[in-house]
Amino acid sequence: MPNQSYNHNWHWLFLLCVLVAPSLATAFSHADPDRGLAKRQTSSTDPLVTFEVQGPILIPDTNRNRSACVHTQLLMDHEFGFSYGKPFVGRYLPPPCNFNRVVMNFTVTSKGRQFDRLGLMYLGDIEVFRTSTAEPTSNGIVWTYIKEMDHYEALWKTEQKIIFDLGNLIDSTYTAPFNTLLTATFFTVRSTKPAADQILPISARRSSVNGPSAFSLPSDDASVTYKIPQNTERAVVSLSACGQATEEFWYTNVLNSQVDTFADQVGSLYGYSPYRELQLLIDDQLAGASLPFPVVFTGGIVPGLWRPIVGTDAFDLKEKEIDVTPWLPILCDGASHKFEIRVVGLNDDGNGKASLSDTVGSSWIVTGKIFLFLGPEGSVTSGTPPKIETDSSPEITVTSRVMTNSTGGNETLDCALTYQRTLSITSNLKTSDGRESAASWHQTLRYWNNFTLSSYGYTQVTKQDSHGIDHSASGLSNDYEYLITVNSTFSTSPGTLSINADFERGVNIFLFGPSVFPSSLEAFAPGIANPRNLYIYARPRPYPLALPPDLPRFIGSHEFTDQNGYADYFSGGNRSRSSGLMSQIFAIKGWERTDEPTDGTVLFDTFVRARDGRVTDRDDALLGRPIGGGTGASTQVGEGVGLGVQEVGPGKSVKELLGRGPGSVGKTLVVA
Repeated sequence: MPNQSYNHNWHWLFLLCVLVAPSLATAFSHADPDRGLAKRQTSSTDPLVTFEVQGPILIPDTNRNRSACVHTQLLMDHEFGFSYGKPFVGRYLPPPCNFNRVVMNFTVTSKGRQFDRLGLMYLGDIEVFRTSTAEPTSNGIVWTYIKEMDHYEALWKTEQKIIFDLGNLIDSTYTAPFNTLLTATFFTVRSTKPAADQILPISARRSSVNGPSAFSLPSDDASVTYKIPQNTERAVVSLSACGQATEEFWYTNVLNSQVDTFADQVGSLYGYSPYRELQLLIDDQLAGASLPFPVVFTGGIVPGLWRPIVGTDAFDLKEKEIDVTPWLPILCDGASHKFEIRVVGLNDDGNGKASLSDTVGSSWIVTGKIFLFLGPEGSVTSGTPPKIETDSSPEITVTSRVMTNSTGGNETLDCALTYQRTLSITSNLKTSDGRESAASWHQTLRYWNNFTLSSYGYTQVTKQDSHGIDHSASGLSNDYEYLITVNSTFSTSPGTLSINADFERGVNIFLFGPSVFPSSLEAFAPGIANPRNLYIYARPRPYPLALPPDLPRFIGSHEFTDQNGYADYFSGGNRSRSSGLMSQIFAIKGWERTDEPTDGTVLFDTFVRARDGRVTDRDDALLGRPIGGGTGASTQVGEGVGLGVQEVGPGKSVKELLGRGPGSVGKTLVVA
């Protein structure tokens, strides 16, 4: 157990920084936004500042508008030590002023040895934030994540029970607690974006006994029943899901017929294929589907990849949304209706044919929410029942082969998968005042995965592309694509393990129309006082941005990021070390129309590179103008000089790191 007073005092230093300032804006100075980054990265004995690359976040400026509502509230100050099955439980009361924007600040410090952990925050029974931790170092780590939360306005307007579940274990080997500080800042800006009037959970609903409310699939029945308000005029369901334990590296799994291909060399592999699909069912009928993002937590593959730049979405696991407005003619009939979440993979017959499975490995942590937009009280939505058109069976192709050595032993496995399905749901709506409208939800899912396991399973190369296209009559259009390539090799000898890996992952998201979630465009919206305060990731001070008067009004965005890195890992004698290189590019573009022939307007772009735990290069630009230190676009911090090979705590099994090979899988510490 580390020195608890040291951790506690360090944590209170960050608490003091937040509470002394009346808002996020005044907690930082505008001067020299890079000096803090450079200072915090200069000593190998300083706590490691870890971060996730994200787009700018609008925060309030009390110096410019003292009459408006700006209220910062402490939601949680808690140490997660031995916290498995012991979530934080607190109380939230609405601020004493009107607001339409909410920004949450989650700051964490940790020192010692510990694995990465999954954290879920609930307001009552409703999950509102899913995150994971960075793995601490002997000198300590610290990170801050800023998240927009105004899409939960209906919840923030009333008293809530806060439940934050971050399961952690403390013993003689794993010594580090996570000291957490969570605040929310409420403020007001001119806005035309409507928020949901009511939000219902698709969860286990355990807040009445101070418990977290996630389902664990496939063991749980992830379903609820509701009588939906009859005056609902628009309804959207969001799905939150990630794989744990045997499903953490689902995108590297093999077909069921292949799990014992290298059983004598590296043990059995995990099955149900590398394909996963999240499904929403209403009254046992498919209402929507989406392709999960291949998140990699900070202890995954090789830990040296993720210091200090964590994987995309590791600090904020994003959700998918499904417009269920076409279902309102039956949902608004006054009867109870069932909403269910499923996660499926593929079964195969070993002869090149595959179909959707009715289960997957253990486990997927899932919840959902139903966002309801209501009409006048007393009105009733009716119309024609939804017409569902979908493939009788998805288009699936499987090609595989096993190559043997001279004695007939399996040496190499090659496999190629493709998958495609479409779904279309349409209906006509009618409200009590006679308004009629068409409702629709159209989806196309396309997927391919090529993998090779060679050297008797000790080397694996996986390449995967997941592409989804969603359209609704409400105007929402979401075209998303996730690409991932992992090339990993491990070797073992008695008491030792070595891994080296190349990694690349790209994300492309084109988003138009009324998403229930905050848009990356909101920091650049017109009608907000100039200069506006923007939080830029991993900078200690907000950046004041004045929009040019000729900046167009955008109706859509394109968000792009790519991570590319290499790392190695060695463990032996109950100690382990890792070194690595990671670079990331990230950009947000605004689009004026859906058929725009140009590439859009670049609103924010950044490049950052780190080696062995140290940021070596960083370039940021807003609206094409460089931001940074006194030298202009580039912030170069000790280029070419890293912290060297880093201790990363006690050794893990290769199965915990890669999802294959000998050893045991990590324990799932989220109570479900």
